[in-house]
Amino acid sequence: MTLQDKAREDLIKYRLEQARDTIPVVELLLENKELPTAVNRIYYGMFYSLLALGLKYKFETSKHQQLLGWFNKNFIHTAEIDVRFGKMLRNAYKNRRKGDYETYIEFNIEDVKLMFTEMKEFIEEIDRFIFENDVTNLKQ
Repeated sequence: MTLQDKAREDLIKYRLEQARDTIPVVELLLENKELPTAVNRIYYGMFYSLLALGLKYKFETSKHQQLLGWFNKNFIHTAEIDVRFGKMLRNAYKNRRKGDYETYIEFNIEDVKLMFTEMKEFIEEIDRFIFENDVTNLKQ
């Protein structure tokens, strides 16, 4: 393994850890009924795991829509990852944008709890996918 490969592997692990670290934060936000902030952290937990996936496949960007498009093209549309994970991500992205940019947005606690459950499933799926699949199968 080259030094560059080791650095990439370390960064992948860091991004996955960053994704998992959002879980207790969201739990605390839910307990305190801080729903817009919880929605934001739910999306970012998913986003951090996608950054790890991108690193695994040598795709790097800080642009959210570019990363989501790459994910959909290479993993959802090819059925490498179940379509329901694409829907989870799209919903989280849409709700995060609403909560961050629109005025007078109110979220329902049950909806946010469902999003939180989906976030944990999403992170787990991406983590599993990263460590169980060979990068040579991906079309660039």
